[in-house]
Amino acid sequence: MSTAEAPAPFRFFPVRVERVEDVTPHLRRVTFIGDELDDFADPGWDQRIKLVLPAADGGYAHLPTGADWYERWRALPAGRRPVLRTYTTRAVRAGSEVDVDMVVHAPLGPASRWLESARPGASAVLLGPSRTWLSKQPTGMRPGGVDFVPPAVTGRFLIGGDETAAPAIARILEQLPTSARGIAVVELPTAADAAYLPAHPGIEVRALARAERPYGERLVAGVRRAAAELIPEGVPQQIEEVDVDRELLWEVPRTARGGAALKRADVYAWLAGEAGAVCALRHHLVAERGLDRRTVAFMGYWRQGRAEG
Repeated sequence: MSTAEAPAPFRFFPVRVERVEDVTPHLRRVTFIGDELDDFADPGWDQRIKLVLPAADGGYAHLPTGADWYERWRALPAGRRPVLRTYTTRAVRAGSEVDVDMVVHAPLGPASRWLESARPGASAVLLGPSRTWLSKQPTGMRPGGVDFVPPAVTGRFLIGGDETAAPAIARILEQLPTSARGIAVVELPTAADAAYLPAHPGIEVRALARAERPYGERLVAGVRRAAAELIPEGVPQQIEEVDVDRELLWEVPRTARGGAALKRADVYAWLAGEAGAVCALRHHLVAERGLDRRTVAFMGYWRQGRAEG
């Protein structure tokens, strides 16, 4: 696998597992090291990356690189095609280590099986942002994969998600200025997982244990309550319905109908997690409460009963 191509926003990084640590009962931190991580950029916020898992036939021997890698990857026979799974960069120690926090859950899919067996020394590949590419761009340019982009002047924040969004929410809470105000609602498998979330002096963090309730039930109810506290009722808007069993729900201010994100907003909302729950919140906030679509990001990270990709 060559890594000598011209700089691109994202590139492949061969890595190996350095440490595996259970941060909470359902969130496990994998620390990766690699000789090329000095080029792994850290734009922060909810930066998405890909963990590339070895193919059943040949491991990474058939992983394509270059500008057209994705088309060539899709064309590979299933047995030779490395599996891609999306995660958030939890921490980057430039030139040395990258932390990725992963949800421990059943049933076991490719990523869960890999996580169950991951031990120090195991090989992996990360697809992440390139510091070389970023250094050649104008100030403020990002390589992509960051969707927490509030207006420059934001009065209050409404942040919501489940355990799959918890790493992104944790990073957001760490990076928001101490002057920020708002509410973060996070549905987690158990009360013991609440310790994962950092405190913020101006953001009230409401960790809700799912226990035996259906996925998303507590998240939807919690965000509705927070919205009633933070968002004045506006004029309900018509929205296009999204069939989350067939379509990807991914609507962020720069792609929402109405144009680019605003420069100023009373409330900015960022909501991510199970697509059915996010879809319900999209309907409530926009179609019922009238929240301006240019000030809210809706991201269906996953769909219950369906594997990524």
